[in-house]
Amino acid sequence: MNGKVRRLSRIFRSDCRTVIVPMDHGVTLGPVKGIVNISKTVEVLKKGGVDAVLVHKGWAKRIDTRGIGLIVHISASTRLGPDPNWKVVVASVEEAIRLGADGLSMHVNIGCEREPEMLNLLGLVAESCEDWGMPLLVMAYPRGPKISNQHDPELVAHVARVAAELGADVVKTNYTGSVESFRRVVDGCPVPVVIAGGPKAHSVKEVLQMVKDSIDAGGAGVSMGRNIFQHDNPELMAKAVAGIVHEGLSVDEALEILRGG
Repeated sequence: MNGKVRRLSRIFRSDCRTVIVPMDHGVTLGPVKGIVNISKTVEVLKKGGVDAVLVHKGWAKRIDTRGIGLIVHISASTRLGPDPNWKVVVASVEEAIRLGADGLSMHVNIGCEREPEMLNLLGLVAESCEDWGMPLLVMAYPRGPKISNQHDPELVAHVARVAAELGADVVKTNYTGSVESFRRVVDGCPVPVVIAGGPKAHSVKEVLQMVKDSIDAGGAGVSMGRNIFQHDNPELMAKAVAGIVHEGLSVDEALEILRGG
């Protein structure tokens, strides 16, 4: 096994699926509910059976990730800046390695005015990851002045393909709303695709159905933040999601976990 394969095995289980909980929101949004103290949240998520957590380098120094994978996020912007869609690189591959990361991630918005700079950085980061044997997860979304629907299957398939063609080992992107349309995204992407959770949803059942449908379409799991860590019981929500991803539970069976059944 080379280094990249070894590290990916600490993020993905033997079924080639994963439940990742990203908690990089503090840079973008501030200390929102659920991640005021990420160290405490990580301990809860471990009990919930998540496979990996994703954080910025400052928290990577402070959390105990024994038993789960660690992904360090290396790009950022804030909602206070002039262009929140423009993600700049704030850490290096070498720094992530020093922090003990099993992988790193970066965010690219296809369609925004700064797309060329972000694509250039993606290519450079992917090259460095290859040199160091470090898995690269790319958060790729269609966002910008020409984008009217960020869940449009054609656009989502395009951005997933862009990320893979420029060196991603895993692509995180939006769910497109149906098994059939998301299957086209997965079929057109040569690396595993995981879905984003997006903003906290009003209905837990809706979230779990989205997870189930994405798996049925051939997806490789989830990278879901707010819909897990902002749930009233993040541990049980993590168990419910992991049950669908790894155990093939139905939505109703997953809901039973949340009811304590």
